[in-house]
Amino acid sequence: MTGLAGSGTVSLESADHPGYYLRHKNFEVWLEKNDGTTTFASDATFYQRAGLADSAGISYESYNYAGRCIRHYNYLLYVQTPSTATDKGDATFYGQ
Repeated sequence: MTGLAGSGTVSLESADHPGYYLRHKNFEVWLEKNDGTTTFASDATFYQRAGLADSAGISYESYNYAGRCIRHYNYLLYVQTPSTATDKGDATFYGQ
């Protein structure tokens, strides 16, 4: 599958709310309905990378902010630049 902004990328669409995607706004990650704009497509598109803390996992780097990855912190998701081992662990996910 190709991300909203183009080939070589992914967009994360809700399974139970089709047309709603994870996107970042002010570096916070939100689930929002695709409004069809270029800005939305860019904010809802990521590069899938080998996990930063474990190459068996996956990290998602922002399409429009190089070096910033989806990271969980205090039970919320953000798009941040991971620098410490903890940050990299928080930015590594596993598929099921």
